[in-house]
Amino acid sequence: MLIHLGLFLLSAATLLFEINLTRLFSVSQFYHFAFMIVSLALLGFGASGSVLALFPSWREQYRQERALTWFALGFAVSSVASVLFINLIPFDSFSIAWDRRQAGILALHYLTLAIPFFCSGAAVGLLLSTRPANASRTYFVNLFGSAAGCLLALLAPGAIGGEGVVLLSGALSAVAALLFGKAGSKSRYKYTGLSLGLLLLYTVSLIVRPRPLSIHLSPYKELSYTLNVSGAKVISSRWNAFSRVDLVSSPSVRSLPGLSYRFAGELPPQHGLTIDGGDLTGVVTDLSKSGFGDYMPGALAYRLRPLADSLLLEPHGGLDIVVARAMGARSITAVEPNRLVVDAAGPVYTLPGVETIVEGGRSYTRGTDRQYDIITLCLTTPYRPVRSGAYSLAEEYRYTTEAFEDTLTLLAPGGILQATRWLQTPPSEEIRLFALAVEALEQHGVEPDQAILFFRGYNTATILVKPAGFAGSDLERTRTWLSERSFDLIYAPGVRPDEVNRYNILSEPVYYQAATELLARSDRAPWYAAFPFDVTPPTDNHPFFGHYFKWSQAADVWQQAGHTWQPFGGAGYFVLLALLVLAAVAALVVILLPLIAGRLTGRISHAPKKIQASTLAYFSLIGLGFLFGEIPLAQQFILFLGQPVYGLSAVLFALLFFSGLGSWMSPRLPHRPALAMLVAILLVYPLLLPQLFLLFLGSSLGLRLLVAVATLAPLGFLMGIPFPRGINWLEGHAPELIPWAWGVNGAASVIASVSAALLALSFGFSWVLVAGALCYGGALAVLGLEHTQEIFRLDQSDKSQEFL
Repeated sequence: MLIHLGLFLLSAATLLFEINLTRLFSVSQFYHFAFMIVSLALLGFGASGSVLALFPSWREQYRQERALTWFALGFAVSSVASVLFINLIPFDSFSIAWDRRQAGILALHYLTLAIPFFCSGAAVGLLLSTRPANASRTYFVNLFGSAAGCLLALLAPGAIGGEGVVLLSGALSAVAALLFGKAGSKSRYKYTGLSLGLLLLYTVSLIVRPRPLSIHLSPYKELSYTLNVSGAKVISSRWNAFSRVDLVSSPSVRSLPGLSYRFAGELPPQHGLTIDGGDLTGVVTDLSKSGFGDYMPGALAYRLRPLADSLLLEPHGGLDIVVARAMGARSITAVEPNRLVVDAAGPVYTLPGVETIVEGGRSYTRGTDRQYDIITLCLTTPYRPVRSGAYSLAEEYRYTTEAFEDTLTLLAPGGILQATRWLQTPPSEEIRLFALAVEALEQHGVEPDQAILFFRGYNTATILVKPAGFAGSDLERTRTWLSERSFDLIYAPGVRPDEVNRYNILSEPVYYQAATELLARSDRAPWYAAFPFDVTPPTDNHPFFGHYFKWSQAADVWQQAGHTWQPFGGAGYFVLLALLVLAAVAALVVILLPLIAGRLTGRISHAPKKIQASTLAYFSLIGLGFLFGEIPLAQQFILFLGQPVYGLSAVLFALLFFSGLGSWMSPRLPHRPALAMLVAILLVYPLLLPQLFLLFLGSSLGLRLLVAVATLAPLGFLMGIPFPRGINWLEGHAPELIPWAWGVNGAASVIASVSAALLALSFGFSWVLVAGALCYGGALAVLGLEHTQEIFRLDQSDKSQEFL
């Protein structure tokens, strides 16, 4: 009982630490490092299996209890120590292209952060290998504890912050070590003092919050360089489950994206608001100074639709609220998904005529039946060079064809949808926005050539979409307004070449050329293929608005590496490729090292090669299959639940919780039908989930969470069956391979975690789920091999026949 309770707490601490690391890296570095966290966690699990295979003496009863205690203590110490280490020796992602030391630091971070997961994985692997008959129960406790860790990851950050969650993880594992120590007769009191000492240390630290544990922000985060200015200070800093929000007072904050240089008035004083240390937006502190509003790109829509009922989607610091009020909007509905942002921005969200709704934009547009004259898709991100690719891995569900279609349905007759993006050279981001509007209008049954206005200033491009079409009076007012503010027309119904490129003059009117060429094509696929960047409209199945990479750019990326000040020297796509290479090398070491050492020492040499081959194939395939299901589902459920951490936590909780039930029931369930059903479900999900999201996306968050868990329950239950049945498979013929099987499963998962992200980025989530189905189908085929049936038929017992 004590062993199982200790395993439950250690498993909870592990998942809590893993999810929290993704949050810490989102704050300290950038979002795409979340993939590294998943892969290094799995690397630790895989490496633990290799070590257990190399040291079979740990399976003895006394050594087992002592090892479990040490592994739990190892997690308690290394989880906190690894975070202290990466704060002490920070990684600089922007200089890795020319500073070779950064590659070494990244690898060192990778290995250091894998140590806690090695300790946790070794404890689970040890119990599996020493008690194979109880594999289903051990796996059940491990998965249930992991599911509990997912819930803690949602609840704890708001109370104790991200740094505090690190200490909480260490404290939980210290309690697990205490329980493991008490479970053994010879080591009952030996480690009690050490465990209690760590528990006391972490409890005190939660109150004191030692400075070395504070997150070290990348110097290239907006919060970092805002604080570098003399007189800058943080006014408030708060955490919730999915973000850290900072409000900064700094004389350097002047955030008015797209403001015409013709504005000669006084600029309003502002505070800076950052989310996870980035996405700096301005918060106007003197609301009486709003004369700039008519010189912002968003003002044109209010000139065309005066006294508008306005919907602002995710206005963050509230700049668009100030503009809407300055332009005389009759009513303003501000939909902001983050309560901390609303609290930090303060008075702007409580102005007369402003209705504030704390909810995700996609959920609101799907659930409301209100009609609006103007809907603004607010610009929430600062300028990022398109060639850097640092944010290409981030899902952006506001900029998909489905999102635009949902928004168009909320427009009142004659209503306008507007969006602003940064101007890029060469054209990319703004052309993708234009292509997105064209595609959405066509799917909405509207001819786009009469329904779009597109203009630019010196650093932004703004699109206005009016399904009813822009009349002659609209176009006349537009031309006058643009001319007075020196904004350049890119596209309008009937636009002439001499009307463009007049104020912010380029050598060639490249934006006009790209927009008119795209609009003129009936078959746009060849045009997209020939364009230098990938500007095809994103979809909910492929929601990577910031991903513009094409393989034709590869040579240029490598040529510029080390010569330009950009993260990773080029496209963010290479981040995943580099991680895949690292993961593959690490996985090969994890898989091959025990075999080589085992043959040299004779520890596993007596296991037939066919058993080794079947073990490698089966446990690799189910490891790949699990992650090929988990990763794309976590990314897809971001749309359904509104925030990345909600998607990750809900998917992990559902899959782990119900996998635990499946593991518990696995001895009484047929093996082959379970694998066949897994294949079927993974193939059905790409068809099922879009319809499910369409039906429930507008519901309350609580109901959506219930729907998410219920939808994932069958998949999770079936996913819990193959692994413990595989352990039972090995128990009778090659028990010495059980730790190796645990390592192989973890090593394959390391590769799968990165491969899944690559496949999703290249082809969309549906194809990753199909790949998962193929992996489980491959595992089913391994069971059908003649030699497998022959080798693993223990006898004619029911147990053997149940497995097959």
